[in-house]
Amino acid sequence: MFDEKLTAHLAELSKLEFTDEELADMTKDMTDIIGLMDKVCGFNDGVNPYTLDPVDYADLRSDEHADSYPSNEILENAKNIKNDSFVVPKVV
Repeated sequence: MFDEKLTAHLAELSKLEFTDEELADMTKDMTDIIGLMDKVCGFNDGVNPYTLDPVDYADLRSDEHADSYPSNEILENAKNIKNDSFVVPKVV
């Protein structure tokens, strides 16, 4: 499947350099990976991936309004505050 010529070509496109021994090892590894992916793609679990499990909405919790935590209490621990918000240093 993978031969050293293809591996060398992909290494050149990826701007990678390999010794002859590393190229042989990489070719073997790539062949093993492709073989494993072929096995994974051939796996059939019998489940149609495009069907969704039905949801019984009666089992879900109802939406209940709750007041949020008071912002003035949250901001008590802030080092810097501006416009009722935390001030954080700019990260580039």
